[in-house]
Amino acid sequence: MKLYAILLCALWTFSVNAQTIYKEINSAYLNDTRQLQIKLPKDYEANSDTKYPVIVVFDGDYLFEIVSGQVHFQSHFNDMPSSIIIGVIQGEQRYYDAYCDEVTGLPKESGLRFHNFVESELIPFIDNNYNTSKFKVAVGHNTMGNFINSFLFKKEPIFNAYVCISPDLSGTVRDYLSDRLAYFEKDIFYYMATSEKDMSRIKSSVRLANKAISQVESPYLTYYFDDFDNQKHYTLVTSAVAKSFDKIFQLYEPLREKELTEKVMPYEDTLDKYLLERYEKVSSLFGVEQHITEEEIKKVVEVAEQRNDIESLKALGKLSNKLFPNSLAGTFYLAQYAEKKGKRKKAKKLYESALELEDVAHINKDYIFSKIEDLSVTDTDESNELNDHEEN
Repeated sequence: MKLYAILLCALWTFSVNAQTIYKEINSAYLNDTRQLQIKLPKDYEANSDTKYPVIVVFDGDYLFEIVSGQVHFQSHFNDMPSSIIIGVIQGEQRYYDAYCDEVTGLPKESGLRFHNFVESELIPFIDNNYNTSKFKVAVGHNTMGNFINSFLFKKEPIFNAYVCISPDLSGTVRDYLSDRLAYFEKDIFYYMATSEKDMSRIKSSVRLANKAISQVESPYLTYYFDDFDNQKHYTLVTSAVAKSFDKIFQLYEPLREKELTEKVMPYEDTLDKYLLERYEKVSSLFGVEQHITEEEIKKVVEVAEQRNDIESLKALGKLSNKLFPNSLAGTFYLAQYAEKKGKRKKAKKLYESALELEDVAHINKDYIFSKIEDLSVTDTDESNELNDHEEN
């Protein structure tokens, strides 16, 4: 069994590495050539209209495989969209690339040249050669975890999400991070992590920054922080990558119990609008198409029933019929609505219509037959009562 697990892990790693492309990019800013690792989604087609988020991994020398493996895992279970992963191989140039002013903590000299390379050469190269969406994530560790913050201080940041793993925050960047994150008027995601066994200087600085950022009240900022137990400066990387992607792409995930309880249940309009707004935001934010499923409509119908919200039941029935015209589910929900409104003849007709459509796993046709039979008996009883009343 142990051997099987090792072989499975090896095959998984091979499948990830086998799809890695190595490319070189010439840089006028660096007066040098840089090597990139590029991992495309398994279903990627150059001629397709499908767009993919971009994840730029600094310190690609040792972070690329960790990130690409995690993306492969989470996208396989539809917890995040398939993405294009770009690893920037830095090697011995790393410390020059991350060079910052001691006072401001922002890039200068070689660091500024690398910053300009990323912004003006690397990102345009990726966008021009691959099917990219507008959603871009920066991942950095240690000195590069600090460096990626520099993009936040641009008027129009090129990254929408920042994964700062044990960042070596320098200068006044730590002090001004919270002010800058409060400034944005469009969605921004920021993740930061340290650990109990992290380097003392980094741990102290990160915790102070977290204290300030946690006070920011902005509808545009989505902020997450982790302070791991029993993890060291390098061992925390794997946990941080997994947690950060889980949080950043939480909206992309299928509806789960927590969201149903905390967001769907108290929603102040008909629940079809919640679903439509949710997926419009997914499309707008990540630049990818994610579609409402019948299973999600079923879950929201159950919430509507818990709130005794028959108007939502009607609206969800119409939505289901629009999205899945061959399924009996939408007509079934509309039949339930009609029955709850006391429109028994209409309900009976709708139940009968539902039987002519395709089955769904969560609705038993025998139950529909029993509903039709009950409504038929009710109609007969009402007819007899009416006749008795007229005779009297």
